[in-house]
Amino acid sequence: MIKKRIFIFSIPFFLIISIFAFKILTKDPKPVELVLKKKTEEALYKSNIIKNVFYSSKDAKGNEYVIYAKEGEIDYSNTGIVFLTEVEAFIKLTNSNEIKIDSEFGKYNIDNFDTIFSKNVRVTYLENEITSEYMDFSLNRNSMIISKNVVYTNLKNIMNADVIEININNKNTKITRFDKKDKVNIKSNN
Repeated sequence: MIKKRIFIFSIPFFLIISIFAFKILTKDPKPVELVLKKKTEEALYKSNIIKNVFYSSKDAKGNEYVIYAKEGEIDYSNTGIVFLTEVEAFIKLTNSNEIKIDSEFGKYNIDNFDTIFSKNVRVTYLENEITSEYMDFSLNRNSMIISKNVVYTNLKNIMNADVIEININNKNTKITRFDKKDKVNIKSNN
């Protein structure tokens, strides 16, 4: 008789535990999956980093502009702009030798190919080298504007200036100082 009473009292207890266990074990896991899937999609959408960037353009005259970068990041506010790191560019003119440009950073416009190079900019052309902290290059304007701590060197001379403007078609060059009282400083390597 005692065994029957224990058995009768234990049935509701096991039923209650079974109902709780059933509810916990059969709980729908889909909301968790949806949240994880949504977060993954958001992360993919926000990723705008491009590795090993390469752009090349050629004009009607056959002049070519090629730019490489270790990494590029597309600007969210203007998808035609790419911010570059560890930049190397080449200007291959049909009527001249190649111009090479290196810099730590760049801002490249995909639509018109204009590029701003910044930090440790180095321009090399034959035995000529120009170093600076900033350069604005435009195929549309046919110009390079080099500024901020400009140092020009070749086999014979070293020159300091504030700005060097070069027309890439005819090679006309304008060298200036911001303060009109300061003169462009040229030293001989001899």
